[in-house]
Amino acid sequence: MILKELKVKSAIDNIVTNCYIIADEETKEAMVIDPGGEAEKILELLDILGAKVKYIYLTHCHGDHIGALNEVKSKKNGMILIQKDDYEGLKKPEINLTGTLCEIPIAIEADSRVNDGDILHIGSLEFKVIHTPGHTKGGSSLYCEKEKMLFSGDTLFKGMWGRTDLPTSSFEDIISSISNKLLILPDDTIVYPGHGISTKIVDEEPIYYNLMPGED
Repeated sequence: MILKELKVKSAIDNIVTNCYIIADEETKEAMVIDPGGEAEKILELLDILGAKVKYIYLTHCHGDHIGALNEVKSKKNGMILIQKDDYEGLKKPEINLTGTLCEIPIAIEADSRVNDGDILHIGSLEFKVIHTPGHTKGGSSLYCEKEKMLFSGDTLFKGMWGRTDLPTSSFEDIISSISNKLLILPDDTIVYPGHGISTKIVDEEPIYYNLMPGED
C-alpha cells in the first residue's frame, strides 16, 4: 500500500487540511481523500505516483475539504463519493460554509452517495464506510482493517473532537459516533484526521470515558 499525506491550504482562512492519497502498489489504483485546496500539489503527487484515481472521497461537505475537488476531478476523473446525509450540503454553499467564508461559493454534486457499512476497494485494499455524524450530519470515516488505519475526517482528532457549532452539527451525535463506532476499533488502529497529526485509538480512549452516553 502507498499512503501519502499532503498538508494543503484551503480557501477558508487558509485552514490547513490533511489530504490523503492511497494507492495499491501493484495496480496503482488510487483514492484521494479530502482534496481541500492547492490542487497543483495534489495533482503533482498523483503524477509522480502514476496513480489511477478511482475515487475522490469526502469525509464531509465543508469547504476546507473540497476546495480542490473540481480541478482534481477534471484532471484525474475519479468518482466523487460522500455519505448520503451530506449529499445535499455539498450542493449548498450555506451548508458547506463556502457561502459565507469564501470569495467564490462552491456547489458540487457528488457522483454517488455512500452509507454506513459500504465497502470500497482500491486494488487489493478494502475500506469500510463508517457513518460518524456530529461535525456534520453526513460525516463519515473510512476504516481499513488490514492496514489498521482509520481516516476520521473532522470527527476525531488527537486529543479532541470536531466542532459542533456549525450547520447540521451535534455534540451528542459526535460523542456517540466516537465512543460507539470508533473507540470500539482495535487499540492499535492509527487515526489519520482531517487536521493536525495522527494518533491511535488506544491513546484517545481515556478522553471519552466520562463523555460516553450512559445506558438507560
